[in-house]
Amino acid sequence: MKKCLICREEFKPFVDFGRMPIANAFSTQQELKNEYFFSMRVGFCSNCNMVQLLEQPEREKMFHDSYAFFSSTSNHMMNHFKKFANSIITIQNLAEKSFVVEIGSNDGIMLQNFLSKNIPCLGVEPSKNVAHVSMEKGIDVITEFFDRPLAEDILKNYQKADDILSANVMCHIPYIHSIYEGVKTLLKEDGVFIFEDPYLGEIIEKTSFDQIYDEHVFLFSALSVSHIAKMHDLELVNVEPQVTHGGSMRYTIAHKGTKKVSKNVLSLMRKEKEMGLDKEEAYKNFAYNVNQIKNDLIELLVKLKKDGKKVVAYGATSKSTTVTNYFGISPDLVECIFDTTPIKQNKYSPGAHIPVLPYDQFRDSNPDYVLLFAWNHAEEIMKKELDYMGNEKRWITYIPKVVET
Repeated sequence: MKKCLICREEFKPFVDFGRMPIANAFSTQQELKNEYFFSMRVGFCSNCNMVQLLEQPEREKMFHDSYAFFSSTSNHMMNHFKKFANSIITIQNLAEKSFVVEIGSNDGIMLQNFLSKNIPCLGVEPSKNVAHVSMEKGIDVITEFFDRPLAEDILKNYQKADDILSANVMCHIPYIHSIYEGVKTLLKEDGVFIFEDPYLGEIIEKTSFDQIYDEHVFLFSALSVSHIAKMHDLELVNVEPQVTHGGSMRYTIAHKGTKKVSKNVLSLMRKEKEMGLDKEEAYKNFAYNVNQIKNDLIELLVKLKKDGKKVVAYGATSKSTTVTNYFGISPDLVECIFDTTPIKQNKYSPGAHIPVLPYDQFRDSNPDYVLLFAWNHAEEIMKKELDYMGNEKRWITYIPKVVET
């Protein structure tokens, strides 16, 4: 039995994904010799309602100078973060004397929108390669992990923050109590801490199991976020559903008693209880549904191979690492993965060792079927490739079930 990272109560796993590599560790042939694996099991704590990994790799193995995820490669995400920033600027009435801090600022995709309006901002990004892209845009970045001691350092060198932001980062951090302590230290009395992450309710409803990989230590719900906030004399005051990453939630947290709690919070908590997110049964059903998808996809890929069909994949995503390794998908079933991210190209996928090729070669590969790992961008991708795919080639998706389109 493991102890919960939030409340220290004992809990046990509801699904075991087995031996798993680092999701973003796309490697050269030489680097594969030192490939790292860990045991990826997911459990539910009935005391604080947190869904979490039982083991996590060391953070330096996941977030480093060769980190392979650059947010700005997606036009969809560019537009999303522009709208995110503009809404905060309007609602919080931010101006040139304000101060915004982002935890996990990546390549500056969010903060560039504050910079362009002369609103002082600071990024915190431990992966130096993506942080360097931010710096080239003129954004001030600290290349360290955010925690309470760093928050105290920021306070000494800057000022208290009107807004602390984070997108698809909070779920990565096992030492989450230090993050909340840092937020409480750095945030102005009337300020807000806003973060968004993949939403547990969507993951359970869609069986989007591939949202679970080494970086995603936690899968948040309003119930669990509210619990953590209260532990630090903070308060969950608003929730807003987002379409990003196949279904995310934006959480707004404030110092306790400083903001009115939105009806959205209470409404979502009621819905989560109706879905059974506070009970073990929902997670047992989820595990069953994951295995059904596994069986259906492997059955289809094996059949296509027997029929002599060529299958390639689209999108060397972090999610694809969970799918290929848990399902046992090798280059024998999927020849290669095409991706637009230069740092992943001409390398091999983690664990499964499927070749990752430049997107420019996709249309010359002439596949019969394309397995879409980047399913959360399906609409954008399918529209882009409509003229090429036509009626002869077919997409394969697997969330919420295996479908040929």
